[in-house]
Amino acid sequence: MKIISLVTGVIQENCYLVYDEKDLVIVDPGAEADKIKAAIKEAGATPVAILLTHTHYDHIGAVDELRDFYQIPVYVSPLEADWLGDPQMNLSGLPRHDDMPDVVVRPADELFELREYQLGGLTFTVVPTPGHSIGSVSFVFPEFVLSGDALFNGSVGRTDLPTGDLEQLLNGIRDQLFVLPDEFPVYPGHGPATTILKEKRTNPFFN
Repeated sequence: MKIISLVTGVIQENCYLVYDEKDLVIVDPGAEADKIKAAIKEAGATPVAILLTHTHYDHIGAVDELRDFYQIPVYVSPLEADWLGDPQMNLSGLPRHDDMPDVVVRPADELFELREYQLGGLTFTVVPTPGHSIGSVSFVFPEFVLSGDALFNGSVGRTDLPTGDLEQLLNGIRDQLFVLPDEFPVYPGHGPATTILKEKRTNPFFN
């Protein structure tokens, strides 16, 4: 299994492509659909789904263009399904973003359950990591985890946004991510990758 990280948009959000020889999933396509398409073409695998860790605007801006281009379903937490079409909740409509258009995405095709999924040849488990937002989830693949805006390299996600909760966030990271193997790479929604062991030992929110 392979992973490609693509930095997209003005907020420098990480979109990930996870794929094997045949199948590929797109995780959090925040912006720059053409850049993502080019990377998919180079990977040589066929997209089978778009997976969203959460629905803030910087993670969803290219969803509809990619969904329509590849004719694939979009998966999201039921707790944030309505946020896709709500600029206030996906944060694109906040006053400090007056210089950007509202982000409005059509409803998702599938609502996540907290369980293991197999899409094509790709297997992963959806685990709850709320606190940055109420419906935030992480995707645990056999060799690594995609943590969205829950756990970062040396930090954690913001909790001063709607439905944010720091205690909930830290508990979710401890219960769902820190139980993974120490050597597991962690691919976050922003910034460089890290490992479970590094964050256990050095992340200031846990030490």
